[in-house]
Amino acid sequence: MTSVDVDTRRHRQRLLDGLAESITSGGFRDTTVADIVRRARTSRRTFYEHFSSREECLIALLADANRSMIRQISEAVDPRAPWAVQVRQAIEAWIACAESEPAITLSWIRDVPALGAAARDLQRDAMEGFIAMTQRLTDTPEMRAAGISPPSRQLSIMLLGGLRELIATTVEDGGRAGDVTEVAVRASIALLGPA
Repeated sequence: MTSVDVDTRRHRQRLLDGLAESITSGGFRDTTVADIVRRARTSRRTFYEHFSSREECLIALLADANRSMIRQISEAVDPRAPWAVQVRQAIEAWIACAESEPAITLSWIRDVPALGAAARDLQRDAMEGFIAMTQRLTDTPEMRAAGISPPSRQLSIMLLGGLRELIATTVEDGGRAGDVTEVAVRASIALLGPA
């Protein structure tokens, strides 16, 4: 990687961090490009070299957050643990990620739907990444020994969509994502358990 590539990545990351700070401070709706560049300590010109709009910047931020969440969940699961423990580890990691950045979680819930077509690819890509993760995490010797096989695409969508909506409504109602840990674990075990 050249020094130009490193600088480009660094500037892009500073802009994403600036957007995240602005969302945490006052929400996405009230965030302007000027807010982002001020927090990133860069120029509008630099912003527009990387993103065509604040919406495009948000989509990039959330895509990065999704990849990070998938990585953190995957790393939290011990494939040698009993299957129900693995499910708990995955759910607890998911919720920990949501709670670690509550403003970003709220932005997913409230702002992404308002982006319309621009966010559809983000939503679809995020779901595909989580489906692949779920299928990978359930395709282990421990799971197979317990009579569990990777869930179908449809079952994965039901599981993931349900978890996401459960967290969304809880946060929107003023609760913490962690408030739903036990019900999320029980529901996931029921859906994924042996037939």
